[in-house]
Amino acid sequence: MALGWVRLFLLAGLNVLLKTTQSLNVSKKCAMDTNTFLVEMNRDKPQEFAVLMYDAFGKQGSNVEGGNANRPGLLQQCRSAHSPSFSGQYCQVFLKQGTIQYFVGICVPDSCEEKEVQTLVIYDAFKIGHTSLILPLPSILTNESTQEMFMTHCLSDTVTPDASDVTCILVCLTMLALPLLATLLSATMRWQQNQALMPNTESISLDAGFDQYGTLKTNGSTGGEVNGGITEGTNSTRNGSWYFPKNCIYQCLQAFSLQTTSKGIFTTSSSLPTTGYSSLNGIRILSLLWIMCGHSAQFPVINNLDNYKDWKKTVERSPLYVFSLSGPVFLAVDTFLLLGGLLSARSLLGSIQGAGDKLSPGLLMVFLFRRFKRVQPLHIFVMCLTIGFISLVHGGPYWFPFIDNLMDCKRYWWGNLLLMSNLLPVHEICVPWTWYLSLDFQCYATTPLLIYLYRLNRSIFAAVAGGLLLMTTLAGSLVTGLLQLPVFQPSTLTSENYVLYYYVKPHTRYGPFLIGIVTGIYLTTRKGQLLKHKWQALLGWFCCLLILAALIGLAYVLRGIPVHPSVPHALYQGLHRPLWALTITWIILACEDGYGGFINRFLSFSVWVPLARISFACYLIHPVFILVYIALQETPIHYTDITFMYLFLGHVALTVGTSVVLTVLIERPYVLLKWKWEDEPVQQ
Repeated sequence: MALGWVRLFLLAGLNVLLKTTQSLNVSKKCAMDTNTFLVEMNRDKPQEFAVLMYDAFGKQGSNVEGGNANRPGLLQQCRSAHSPSFSGQYCQVFLKQGTIQYFVGICVPDSCEEKEVQTLVIYDAFKIGHTSLILPLPSILTNESTQEMFMTHCLSDTVTPDASDVTCILVCLTMLALPLLATLLSATMRWQQNQALMPNTESISLDAGFDQYGTLKTNGSTGGEVNGGITEGTNSTRNGSWYFPKNCIYQCLQAFSLQTTSKGIFTTSSSLPTTGYSSLNGIRILSLLWIMCGHSAQFPVINNLDNYKDWKKTVERSPLYVFSLSGPVFLAVDTFLLLGGLLSARSLLGSIQGAGDKLSPGLLMVFLFRRFKRVQPLHIFVMCLTIGFISLVHGGPYWFPFIDNLMDCKRYWWGNLLLMSNLLPVHEICVPWTWYLSLDFQCYATTPLLIYLYRLNRSIFAAVAGGLLLMTTLAGSLVTGLLQLPVFQPSTLTSENYVLYYYVKPHTRYGPFLIGIVTGIYLTTRKGQLLKHKWQALLGWFCCLLILAALIGLAYVLRGIPVHPSVPHALYQGLHRPLWALTITWIILACEDGYGGFINRFLSFSVWVPLARISFACYLIHPVFILVYIALQETPIHYTDITFMYLFLGHVALTVGTSVVLTVLIERPYVLLKWKWEDEPVQQ
C-alpha cells in the first residue's frame, strides 16, 4: 500500500513536470518521452532501456582533487537504449562550480532538441524521486555547492557532410588517385615500349629513360627514333607504343609514378652534400621525436586526463620529465627553425652559384616558388584530410574540440593556403599545429634579403643581422613583461595571451632562424675550419652543455605565471630561444670540424637518413593520430609513466608507417615535378 502511494505521488509530480515543461517551450513529445523514462525508473523492475539510459549518465568518481571532475558517462550504451517510442541520445552538460569547470554526460530521449535539454537541465527535471541525476560536486571539494550551467551539447549519431566537407574529401581522393593513375599508365607505357623495342633494343627504364624536361631517351636512336620514337606534336601509335602531344606528360608521369617516388626512400645514403652536414639528420629526427613525445603527453592533459593535476605536479617536480614538460619540449621547434635558416641560406647560395654568381629577380621567384611547392601539397592534403575526417567520424565525449576546429577551417582555410595562419588569432587557426609552416615560410622569405646584403657589404649585413636579433629578443622580453606571460604555455592552465601574442608570431620567434641563416652562410662560404685546437673544442663543449642545462633548469624555476611584470621571466623569454639555437649551432660546427666525438657518430648514424626523408610528413600527421585517439575515448585516460610510454611508441609507429605512404604519394611527386622555367634563372 505504501509503495502504491509513493508511485501515485511520483506520477503526480511528473504530471506537474510535464505541464511545466510544456509551458517552457519544451515540445510535447520531448516532455512525454522524458516523463516515460523517469516513470519507468521508479518502477520496481524498470525496463531495460531505462536501466541503460540511467547507467549511461555520468557519475562522480574519485580523485576530484587530482583533476577527475568530468563525468563523461557512456555514449555507446546510451545510444543502444531503445524504448517503443524513442531511443537514447547522448548530451553533455557543461557546468561550473566555484573555480572548477567540468561536464556531465547525460542520456535523454532523442525526441529532445539541444535547447530543450538545456531547459530541462536548468529546471532540474532529471530526478528519480528527490535525487537529481546531475548531482553537484561535494562542497568540501569546491567550497561551493551551487552549479552554474553555461552550455549543453548533444552528439548526433548521424553524419551529414556539407559542401565544404565533400570538397575536402574529393581533394584528398584526387591527390591520392593521381600517383596511382600515373603508376598504372607508366607501367603500361613501359610494357608497350619493351614490346615494341624487343628483341633489338634493351628495355627502357622509366626512371632512367626521361631527361629533366620529360623527354624519353634511348641509347643509339637516330632519325625518326630519336627520343625513343616519341615525336613531339603527334598523337599516334607506332608498333603498339603510345605517343602524346606534349613532353610534359612524360615528366608528370615520371614525377607522380610510384616507380620514381618510392625510389631511394629507404636508402641510408644522405642527400646532403658529402662534404659535411652529416649531423643534421640526427638533430632533425631527435627534435621531431621530442615534439611528438610532448604532444603525446600534453594533448590528453588538455582534453581528457582524469588526474591532470597529479600529472602537472609530477612533471614539474623533476627534470627527468623534460621530454613532456611544455616549455623545454618545444625548444625543439627552435631547432627546426635553426635548421630551416641554415638550409635556406645554403640552397640560395647554391642557386646563385649555378646562375653565374647572379642574384636575379627570377631566381628569387623560383626560390620562393620551390619552397611553396615543397610545403603546400602535403599541407593542403592534411588539412583536407582533417576536415573530412572530423565531418565523417562519430566522435565521443571528447570530440567537441574537433568540432570547433572544423568550424575554424571552414572560415579561415585561406590562412593556411596563403601560409599566414599564425597571423590570425590562435583560436581561429585551421589545423592548429600547422602554424609552424606559416612562420617558417615567412622567415624563409627573408633569406634573399640577408643574402643580398651579405653579398653587397658584409659590414652592412652584420649590422642588419645584429639589429634584427636584438629586435626579436627585445620583442619577446617586452611582450612577456607587459602582458605578464609565463615562460612557457602551461598545459593545464591555458594562457591565451601567451600563444596569441608570443608563441606563434614571427617578430618573437625569428631569432633561431636568423642564426640559422648566418650559420648557413658561414658553412657554405668558409675557407677553413673554425676550430683548430682541442682546447677550443673543450671550451666550446663546456659552454654549450652549461647553457643547455641552464636553459632547461630555469624553465623549471620560472614555470609559474608571474603575478606582476617580472624581469627574470622577461629576460629568459627573450634570450632562451636564441641561446638554444646557438648551442645547436655549436654542436653542428663541432661535428663539422671533427670535434664531435661520440655525439657526431650518434647524430650521423645512418638510420636517421630515411627517417629524415619522411620527417615533414611525420610532423604534419602525428597530431592527427594523437587527437583522434583522444577524441574516440569514451572514458578518461589515467596518467602513468608506462601508459604514456606505450602511447608515445604507438603514435610513433603509426606516424612512421603512414608518413612513408604520404611522402611517396603526396609530397615527393610535387618536389620531383620540375617546370622548365624553374631552371631558366639558373641558366642566366
